[in-house]
Amino acid sequence: MKKKNIIAVVVTGVLLGFAGVFLMTKGNPGNMGFCIACFLRDTAGALKLHTAPVVQYVRPEIIGFIFGSFLISLITREFRARGGSSPLTRFFLGFMVMIGALVFLGCPLRMVLRMAAGDLNAWIGLVGFVGGIFIGTLFLRKGFSLGRTYEKNPLEGALIPVLQIPLFIMLAVSSPLLAFSEKGPGSMHASIWISIALSLVIGIAAQRSRICQAGGFRDLIMLKDFHLFWGNAAILGVALVYNLINKSFTLSLYHQPVAHSQWVWNILGMVVVGLGSVLLGGCPMRQLVLTGTGNVDSGITVLGLIAGAAFAHNFGLASGPDAYEEGTNVVTGGGTTPNGRIAVIVCLVIMLVIGIAYTKKNLKSKKA
Repeated sequence: MKKKNIIAVVVTGVLLGFAGVFLMTKGNPGNMGFCIACFLRDTAGALKLHTAPVVQYVRPEIIGFIFGSFLISLITREFRARGGSSPLTRFFLGFMVMIGALVFLGCPLRMVLRMAAGDLNAWIGLVGFVGGIFIGTLFLRKGFSLGRTYEKNPLEGALIPVLQIPLFIMLAVSSPLLAFSEKGPGSMHASIWISIALSLVIGIAAQRSRICQAGGFRDLIMLKDFHLFWGNAAILGVALVYNLINKSFTLSLYHQPVAHSQWVWNILGMVVVGLGSVLLGGCPMRQLVLTGTGNVDSGITVLGLIAGAAFAHNFGLASGPDAYEEGTNVVTGGGTTPNGRIAVIVCLVIMLVIGIAYTKKNLKSKKA
C-alpha cells in the first residue's frame, strides 16, 4: 500500500511539474504556470474583493482543482462533510499564510516552479519554508492540535465545490459581473479549456495521492518518512527538465518574472507560509483538495486565504516584482512594502501565540 501511495505521489508531482511549465507556455505568467496563492489572489480580484487592476481573473485552475477532488471523492465514496476544528482560528491562519505568500510572491508550489526555472530567490525562500515547517514540528511534538472534527450536513461540505460550477460559467461567458485585468499578470492566461481540463486531472490525482508540499518536509523532519517528499522532488525534477528543453531556465537572482530579490523578506514570508501550513495540517494546495472532499474547516481556510489576498492588496501588503535600471541588475523599485514587512512580523508573532495556546491547552487536558 505504501509503495502504491509513493507512486501516486510521484505521478501527481510529475503532473504538477509538467502543468507548471506547460500552462506558462500556453499563456500563464512566467514561472507562474500554477500557483495556488497567486491564482486565489487573482480570483479575489475578479470577484472585486480588491481593486488591483493587474491581478483580476478567475483562474480555472483553482476551479478544476477543487472540483476534480470533489468528483473523485464522490466516485470513491470518500466525500464526507466534517468540520468544527477551531474554524475561526483556521480562517485567520489561512489569512496569514496568504500574506506571507504574497510578500514572498508565491505559494510553495510556485516556489518550487521558480526554483526549477533558476530563480535563486526561490531557493532562498525554501530556507524560510523549511524553517517554518521545522518550528511547526516543535509544536506538533508537544501535542499541538486545533481539535477534533464533527460530522456535518453533506450540503455544507458540498457548498464550495458546487459553487465552482456557476463561477466557471461566469468565466466562460466573460460575465460583466467579474473583473478582468487588461494588463499585468492577471491578463496573462492559458485557454480556459486547457486550464480546466488539466487542473481537473491534477485535482483527482492530488486527492488520491494525498500530496502535500508542507507535509513532505514535516514527515521527513518528524518521522524520517520520504513518501510525501518525493512529490516535491518530482515537481522540481520535471519542471527543471521541461524548462531546460523549453529554454526558459535562467539561473539568477535578478530579472526573474514576478519576483523580488530582498532575501530577508523572501525567507520570512515563507517562514509564515511553512509554519502556518503545519499548524493548519496542510499547505494551500492540500487545503483546496480537502475542501473538495467535504472538509468544511479546509473550506474556511480557503476563504481565509482569499480574504488575506484581498486585504493584502487593499492595504498595500503585497510585494511587487523588482524594477531595474535599464540594461543592469541595479534594482530601482519594487520588492516588499513597509506595510508588508510589518505584517509578516505580526503574522509570525500571532502564529507563535496560536501554537503556544493550543499546545498548552492540550497539555493541560492531558494532566487533568
